[in-house]
Formats: sequence, structure tokens, C-alpha cells
Amino acid sequence: MSSVAALSAAMLIAGCAGGSTGSGAGADGNTLTLWTHNAGNATEYAVVKQVVKDFNASQSKYKVKIQAFPQGAYNDSVVAAAAAKKLPCLLDSDGPNVPNWALGGYLAPLDLSKGKVAVSDQLASTVGTYKGKVYSFGFYDVALTMFARKSVLKKYDIRIPTVDTPWTKSEFAAALAKLKASGKFTYPLDLATGNAGEWWPYAYSPMLQSFGGDLVDRSTYKTAKGALNGTKAVEWGKWFRSLVTDKYMAQKSGSSPNNDFLNGKTAIEWDGSWDGATNAKKLGSDLAVIPPVDFGSGPKIGGASWQWGMSSSCSNKAGALAYLNFSRQTKYFVDFAKSTGTIPATDAAAAQVPGYQPGGQFNIFVKEAQKFAVVRPVTPAYPYISTVFTKAAQDIVAGADVKGTLDQAVSQIDNNLSTNDYDAG
Repeated sequence: MSSVAALSAAMLIAGCAGGSTGSGAGADGNTLTLWTHNAGNATEYAVVKQVVKDFNASQSKYKVKIQAFPQGAYNDSVVAAAAAKKLPCLLDSDGPNVPNWALGGYLAPLDLSKGKVAVSDQLASTVGTYKGKVYSFGFYDVALTMFARKSVLKKYDIRIPTVDTPWTKSEFAAALAKLKASGKFTYPLDLATGNAGEWWPYAYSPMLQSFGGDLVDRSTYKTAKGALNGTKAVEWGKWFRSLVTDKYMAQKSGSSPNNDFLNGKTAIEWDGSWDGATNAKKLGSDLAVIPPVDFGSGPKIGGASWQWGMSSSCSNKAGALAYLNFSRQTKYFVDFAKSTGTIPATDAAAAQVPGYQPGGQFNIFVKEAQKFAVVRPVTPAYPYISTVFTKAAQDIVAGADVKGTLDQAVSQIDNNLSTNDYDAG
């Protein structure tokens, strides 16, 4: 899933005026440096290294060298390098950060016209844009979903929903009531409220959006008023808190929600496609993959994961673009998806990944990403919005007054938007 180091990103907003437009950065002649957050992720890092190896072997003009960082330290490293005007030519970034990094002068617009795959062929959530320009692209995305056991749902006469006919709000409420009344589950639902950071806006703002609210008014990106504290948003907040007061879920989930689900402690888990293979291996045909609930404005899930781009300070943009275009071959989309257990960013790649092809067990994740994904607000202010929303949602779950909490969040976000005078994406 997408993971933002919020503090580092907030620092980036504050310092974006400095940019990183110095010359001579990221390349020594035709040798280009590439940064990735995958130092602690051996499987995905192996694919990155293979792409670089293949590119270097495919021609003799350019050479790409890798420097890998642990994910937890990555954003801090980018911020520090940008301040020192020492960014690499090539780097990956978490999708929600792209507008912020574009405004700050960290990323340059991309010409991907020579690539093997057209941007239009990709899932919309895997292409990073700002003010009408493409700044990054990703090889994969993930999809939020619910997992349950078919046998449990059938036992309590609960309809198994599909992408075309998801649960309504009332159906979901009735299902939780039946499961709670069964006495088999202390808490029938696990929304992974024990997770921290970017999980909160990634996992729960789509529910807010399905109610009809949002993190910000996307028509102008100038205010959160009405979107985050209007009638629909308040309705979402009261529902979110009611899950705790009705004892449908714990205020703070355990440290391993997926293990709790597999061990039968919970009946329904809000999780992601990344656990699909594990759950299928354990439960086989009894696994029910359930699309998000339609709370009134259609089912919604978060979109956008890690993506690749070029720094604006790169002194060899021709080489950087040559590498990026080379990497956009279907075989690499396939390799990344297989290595990470994620959704391939193109239909052509999905057709080659077992389980994700049309009719495959995991093709539901592709459909969810195509039909329900909503990218987080395309504004440089997003990292700040993310932090404020996380605090507000946590306070609401803990019992704070819903309207007052959301009003305060709107005030904080609007002050930030006004102070920085951000333009719409």
C-alpha cells in the first residue's frame, strides 16, 4: 500500500520555494543515479535491478547506477538532497506526494511518447499528474477490499456481494448485526484501526467519499469547507464512531488484522489486494473477496502507489527519459506485479499475471481499481491534509464530538491552503 512520511512531506511543503533547480545534479556525464525506496524489499528491489541491468546492456550510451534506501528513511533523504540540490536523475515517489514534489521543483514533466506502453493504457491511479502534466508513472497499484468466509456469510444468511452489486449501507449494517448477535465474534469487523500514518486517509477517506463527503472541495482545491464538515461528512463520522459504540469493531485493532481474520477472530476484514494470495492459500474456495460498501455515493477505494519520475535538476534528461521509456515494457509491468502481489497497471500485463487475467481469482482487484479507485487530492497540500484528517479520524473513533472535530480540521486545512495559495491540480 501507499505510505507517506507525513512529517517529511510537510517539511517539503514548507520548503518548496527553494526547489532543486541547480545544474549538474544526478548524473556524471552519461552515468545517471537512480534512487529507490526498496532497500528493505528484496523481491521488488530485484526487479528494479533487473530493469537497470537490461537497460545498461541494451545500449552503450548511458549507464544507470542504483542507490537504495529503506522506505522509512527515503522521504527524509529526498528532502535533504533537494535542499542541497543533489537529487538523483531518477527516483521513485509515493503517488500522493507527486503534486507536492512537482510544485516544489523536485520532479520534471515527462515525455513518455517513446515508451512501449501509452499512459492512456494504464490504470488512471498509476499515473502521477499535476496541472495537466505527467510527472510519474507506476507499474502497479493495490486495491482495498473486504475479506470474509463464504461459509460464515451463508450460515448467517448474508448475501455475498459482487462488484456489480455491492452491499448497501443498510445491508452492511444488517450483516454486522447478525454476526455480532451470533456470539461467535467479539468484534465481527476489523478495519485495521491499529495501523498508523497514511493508512488512515488511504483506508477511511474512501468511506467518507462514499457517504458523499471528501477531504477537500475538488472543484477549486481552495477549501475543505462543506466537503469535510458538511452533512454527509458528519454522517460518515457518526457512523465511523458507531462501529465502536455498537461493538462491531475495536477502537484499536490488534497488531495483525489479517492473522486475526485467518484465525477466525473476526468475520469481515478491511484489507488490501496484497493479502489476497495469502488468504486464498489458507481458505481456498471459501474465501470471499468483497468489494467496498456503497454508502450512498458509490463504492470507493484509495488509488495510487509508488511511481517513477525524473528530477528537475537532472543534468542528463535525455538519458533519464531513455531509461524511463525503456522500463515501460509490458514484461516489466508483469515482473513488478508478480514480485509484489499487486495489480498490474495495464490490461496487457494483467493478462500475463496468473489470477489477474479476465476470469481469474484476483481479477476482482483489477475491476475494483478500474471502477472504484479515487486518488487522494491532487494538490501540493495533500501531505498536510493527510495529517489533519488522520488526527481527526482518530479522535472521532476515540469518542470526540464529530461536528466539532471536523470543523476544526477544516479550519486547519483552509488556513494551510490560504497561507500557501495552492493552485488546483
